[in-house]
Amino acid sequence: MSLTADTTPDNIIVGGYITLDSDKSFSVNPTGTNAFTSTGSTLIQVAQLDITDFEKASQALKTVDAALNLINSQRSAFGAVQSRFEATINNLQTTSENLSASRSRIRDADFAAETANLTRTQILQQAGTAMLAQANSLPQQVLQLLG
Repeated sequence: MSLTADTTPDNIIVGGYITLDSDKSFSVNPTGTNAFTSTGSTLIQVAQLDITDFEKASQALKTVDAALNLINSQRSAFGAVQSRFEATINNLQTTSENLSASRSRIRDADFAAETANLTRTQILQQAGTAMLAQANSLPQQVLQLLG
């Protein structure tokens, strides 16, 4: 995070953790340099917030707001990751469907080609058999004419 009071940027890194207490306990632990909480704030439980005067109540609100902002940013980061996973899943499903359709078309094409080859072979075999029958009948016809 960069802060500039004049033309020179000041860089700060804020680290730590905030634990909020409600009817269900939860904990937010920032590990990166993007987490920003108000300076000097440490909160273990919401019940420990001191709101006895205006300044302390304002500080408590800043602390809770920072925790909520951190939670929201982490939720949006998780949402972005989830969205990328969903897009990847959809892409992989589409690829799988296309691959299955391609395999089916290849099998269908092979079946059609093999059926055509079988028909061609059967026609050639029948033509060859007919030619042999005619060739065998010619000597018989010549013998009948001579005899």
